[in-house]
Amino acid sequence: MNIFLLIAALLTSCTRVPEGVRPVEGFEINRYLGTWYEIARLDQRFERGLDNISATYTLRADGGIDVLNKGWNPQSGEWEKAEGEGYFIEQPDKGRLKISFFGPFYGAYNIIELDKKDYAYSMVTGPNKSYLWILSRTKQLPKATLEILINQAKKLGFSTDRLIFPKQD
Repeated sequence: MNIFLLIAALLTSCTRVPEGVRPVEGFEINRYLGTWYEIARLDQRFERGLDNISATYTLRADGGIDVLNKGWNPQSGEWEKAEGEGYFIEQPDKGRLKISFFGPFYGAYNIIELDKKDYAYSMVTGPNKSYLWILSRTKQLPKATLEILINQAKKLGFSTDRLIFPKQD
């Protein structure tokens, strides 16, 4: 296989939507901007051991978004931060973006559930079902809302029994 085709295939696979999952329609980036708190996630090594995790999104002059992820590492007693940038993969009213924290390498950021009335919570996945985040504008979600989101994720095939609920204080 041509090396360029291999690289293109690898980069495309990192920004796909998992099978059986659809990004939200009617997405409004200006309403999504600001800070979101991580309520639950599937384990990822880049967040392992962190508490008080948040993501802040701001608009870039080129129409993309800047991303600042941060989490408190209780072992080191320090904040860990990652800065990146994101761009829409399709039309801007669809919750499907590609985010990069490492130069030209992008990963999928698929918003698969969103409180469209208040933009108070969202559920996000990556290119496959080993990635899942439940986010909220506040540090806690009402228990009933969280249960609905977890049940929805389970029906979509996510391993919700492996969710991690980081401390938010």
